[in-house]
Amino acid sequence: MTLPDAFVQRTKAILKDEYQALQDAFEIPAPTSIRVNDKIDYHPSDEQVAWCEQGFYLKERPLFTADPLFHGGIYYVQEASSMFLYQAVKQHFSKAHTVLDLCAAPGGKSTLLSQALPESSLLVSNEINRSRAYILAENIIKWGNPNVVVTNNEAKDFSSLPGFFDAVVIDAPCSGEGMFRKDPDAINEWSEYNVTLCAQRQRDILSSVWDTLKTDGILVYSTCTFNREENEDNVSWICNELGAELLNLDLQGNQDITVSGFGYRFYPHKTLGEGFFLSVLRKTSLSDRKLKNHRENKKTGKTTNKTDIQSLSLLEPERWILLPENNLIKAYDKGRLEDFLLLNKSLNCMHSGILAGEIKGSDFIPSTCMALSKKLNRESVENIDVDYRTAISFLKKEAIQLPETSRGYKLISYKNQPLGWVKNVGNRCNNLYPQEWRIRMKI
Repeated sequence: MTLPDAFVQRTKAILKDEYQALQDAFEIPAPTSIRVNDKIDYHPSDEQVAWCEQGFYLKERPLFTADPLFHGGIYYVQEASSMFLYQAVKQHFSKAHTVLDLCAAPGGKSTLLSQALPESSLLVSNEINRSRAYILAENIIKWGNPNVVVTNNEAKDFSSLPGFFDAVVIDAPCSGEGMFRKDPDAINEWSEYNVTLCAQRQRDILSSVWDTLKTDGILVYSTCTFNREENEDNVSWICNELGAELLNLDLQGNQDITVSGFGYRFYPHKTLGEGFFLSVLRKTSLSDRKLKNHRENKKTGKTTNKTDIQSLSLLEPERWILLPENNLIKAYDKGRLEDFLLLNKSLNCMHSGILAGEIKGSDFIPSTCMALSKKLNRESVENIDVDYRTAISFLKKEAIQLPETSRGYKLISYKNQPLGWVKNVGNRCNNLYPQEWRIRMKI
């Protein structure tokens, strides 16, 4: 691997005698790691990621696209170092009521947050790039947690929500030095100018969203790069210019993680993962503005009686309120309804709550979001558990047949894990799997 001379010299200044070990590590294939959902008790290997109890290393990289459990949201393929966010949540904001993941696509940190936070917490998962935001929404839906909103906004758009969040996670767009081993394009795109540009962009993002974090709220700032400008220098700037104090993390015996002056560094020659930096801070500055009491005079709109939708059944039925949005029916947690409505009004929301389904004439068509939700009452629907070949055909959105099954909407599952719906019309089934999610490769 040929690295830019300027990168070599700059990184040598940080690592000194350790630099050659880092460069040697770049020649070794990156480890494959996944983080499992709590939908089922699933242990894919005996080698656990030391800093995340749901993380596991795989001995080899399988073809994930060919695994129906992957499409069912049973696990997420995530780089192991970035799972260190789990420690930040557990040690500093495990009871946060409202959390923002600002730069969230494709969804690794958001799915981690939605699982690590209390079930009553509300997560806003944002991505500025629209095509990536669609991927983010797909991964959030597959993970199955209900109290998540996926938005497609710029950081400045959150200015309408001062003091709204108890915690903000910013995995900032960066120069990507820590991904050189996995992404050769990152090497070609690297330059000292780009490092400077990224560092300034990160400060702009932080400044734009700072007011939305409550005083005493927690900021998690991370990058996948090595240089000081985008890491320690920016954290120092946050403390001095925006107003924050640095918080420590208990490494719990993980001595291979490098403690720097302003955060924690992961080097591929020391830890089993890619290059990564993370810092946790508490906001000490006061916000000049406060969010108006949005709970006053809020009209929730017409609700939908559960008895009007025979196909819909959620666990804890008293917990949910059903709201129509055009022809769509969404289920929201009653305890967070006002927050959902505020976010839907203030931001460009691509997904929120549980999309139960769509009304077409007298027919209610259940959604894939409902099928994959952890709150679906499985006993209320007819479940058809299919073999591998049929599962792949379903995920390709091909026609499948269920000759021994009665007509109507059926939940298709693989190894008892939901994948989506079909409507059995007798001689064939209408496949309701989302067109944009379908498997395109030949398996």
